[in-house]
Amino acid sequence: MALFDWLTKHDKPLSQMTRSELRKQELLLEKERDRLMGRVGDLAKRKQEIFDRGAKEKSPEMRRALAGQFELHTTEQLMLSRQLNIRSKEALTVSRLRMLKENAERARATGSKLGLVGEKDLIALEKLIENDAITGEMYQQRLDEMLKIAGEPATSQVSGAGQAVLDIWNKMDTGIIKDGGEAFDEADRRVREQHRAAAEGG
Repeated sequence: MALFDWLTKHDKPLSQMTRSELRKQELLLEKERDRLMGRVGDLAKRKQEIFDRGAKEKSPEMRRALAGQFELHTTEQLMLSRQLNIRSKEALTVSRLRMLKENAERARATGSKLGLVGEKDLIALEKLIENDAITGEMYQQRLDEMLKIAGEPATSQVSGAGQAVLDIWNKMDTGIIKDGGEAFDEADRRVREQHRAAAEGG
């Protein structure tokens, strides 16, 4: 899916799309992103199976064959991970612009600021999307800076509610939280609190 080719060559600029049009693109990107995530996960499981089998295998020929399979799966995993990184950035872009448009419509009295996302901005974003060295977090920060409205940055999923979930996962990794159910409940509670605080603050 060459999202930015479509966005820059289409008669209707991204900034002029309706909320429903943006939402349609968002759903398509999310579907593709989820498919890639599933494939990357399947490859990781398959690699683990191959590795475990190779560790038990005593035949040099079988080990060489299994090592070859492991390498092939790793290569495919890296290629899919790059695609996943790109799809995630694109989905984030469309999601941010949809929220931006919704906010602008709610505050129509202040005037729409969607015009600040022009062709030069899209070109800059495209370069960031294609750059493998730019992580999703780095891209999100740059995108949020670009989508500032009246000096207020767009809500950051990672620095807010999303960061709360990442913190829980990190605690599970280090053994601070051992029970999966407890971790889920804590993540859900903290995300709800983040949303409630944002609503009250707005």
